[in-house]
Amino acid sequence: MLPVKYLAKRALILGVTVVIATYLTVVIANAGGLVDQILTSQIRFEITQSLSRDPAFSRLPEDVREKMLEERITNAIKAKGLDKPFIIRSFIYLVDALTLRLGKALVLKSNAGSREVADIILERLPNTIALFTTATIIYSVIGIIVGLYMTRKPGKFFDRFMAMVAVVTGVIPPWFFAIIFLLIFAFYVRLFPLGGFVSVPAPSDPFLFAVDVLYHMALPLITWTIALFPYWAYVVRNIVIQTYGEDFVTIAKAKGLSDDKILRRYVLRPSMPPIVTNVALSLVFSLQGALITEVVFNWPGIGYLLNLAILSTDAPIVIGITVITAYLLVITVFILEILYSILDPRIRVAR
Repeated sequence: MLPVKYLAKRALILGVTVVIATYLTVVIANAGGLVDQILTSQIRFEITQSLSRDPAFSRLPEDVREKMLEERITNAIKAKGLDKPFIIRSFIYLVDALTLRLGKALVLKSNAGSREVADIILERLPNTIALFTTATIIYSVIGIIVGLYMTRKPGKFFDRFMAMVAVVTGVIPPWFFAIIFLLIFAFYVRLFPLGGFVSVPAPSDPFLFAVDVLYHMALPLITWTIALFPYWAYVVRNIVIQTYGEDFVTIAKAKGLSDDKILRRYVLRPSMPPIVTNVALSLVFSLQGALITEVVFNWPGIGYLLNLAILSTDAPIVIGITVITAYLLVITVFILEILYSILDPRIRVAR
């Protein structure tokens, strides 16, 4: 295993990275005082609503009510630190973001009517996991299998064909495939629905509801897999081919070992760290969804939510998605550091 001192150092570096990334996001989101305006508006709204429900407050003279309202709002603004200089305010926002006190959205709300940023994001996250995380697992498995098969006969027809397909799919964004597949299989052939998460009205039976969701998920799942597995297969192929060129593999070949033994004993394990890295990072970024693809398929996931937040300048939602993604990315990278030492002893020795 890796030494504790090294892991502590890496954890510190990754933690600082998250803090810097979050702080920059907060500063950019607050350009022109946007976050300040949002929080001030929320404070004013909440206090006004609270006092309006108080019978004793409603019986007071109008000038007294206005004075009391402004005093409450001023005190709340001071308590929140919104009267402080920009630098201090930005660090207050940073602490709130890092501790996941994400506050309330400015415009958007959950299906249940909540404006809490955490509620809105957590409502959309399962939809993104169901589609894009599943698709990532599928295309990664297919890509690894196809990539390993390509290394059997490098330079032959199948290898060259898949390399050409990988180049083509690598330069075409997945959302372009989404538009084409949607036009063909949903609009013309009518084999799949035009988009959405579930039919309207949704089936009341839980089993039929699940089947209907899978039916709506099928086309974007197939599209995402077809668009990305060739490139992933080519990446795996290149990683494994590079390992085949190592001296220890050449020695194993000189000993007369079979190709299967060489692959299992000498090639796969050294090739695993970069492959695992790509899979793990793909899984993390799959939690963000795919903004344009989700919009094309009208899929109510994190990517679609981010698009709505950007269009409506809902800064708390944008900050919330950024912070949660940063946390997931850092946790993944830290776990990868440990996995590296298990998968490849050379890394453990070097460190």
